[in-house]
Amino acid sequence: MNEAARVLELLAERGHTLAAAESLTGGLVAAELTGVPGASKSFRGSVTAYATALKEQLLGVDGTLLAERGAVDPEVALQMAAGVRARLGADWGIATTGVAGPEPQDGQPVGTVYVAVAGPAGEGAGAGKVASLRLNGDRAEIRTETVRSVLELLRESLGGERPGNARAQDTEQNGGD
Repeated sequence: MNEAARVLELLAERGHTLAAAESLTGGLVAAELTGVPGASKSFRGSVTAYATALKEQLLGVDGTLLAERGAVDPEVALQMAAGVRARLGADWGIATTGVAGPEPQDGQPVGTVYVAVAGPAGEGAGAGKVASLRLNGDRAEIRTETVRSVLELLRESLGGERPGNARAQDTEQNGGD
């Protein structure tokens, strides 16, 4: 069973819903989720906020934070996940932001990626959880690995097992209670 099918199964078991906020993945997370038959039981929808201004306008990311740190930042990822969760009325929100290349962005090198999960109070990621990734590969490989990583972080937060992250380097897990 692939990562998307597993998280959708875990969400359905709990009667929970999911929304996605995507930047560098440009809709790939939503495509992966909606490729699973029956995804509509748990997946509410997504916002692809590729432009930095849309992160503030559509997802409620703090404008000062974006101005000071840019869009490639762990706190931005957390605010994107919380924002899409609130705006789409979901129990869980996930988010992707980073640099897929070919050029650095916001002073960050290619392969710098942040994925985040925001969930209900009392759950594993109630206050939010971020994974900081340093990925290798070309643009397509970085985007594909980002999709896998955000779904894995969600699965972890839902209490699913974690097989490890073979492609990420210097991975750090940060998050709230």
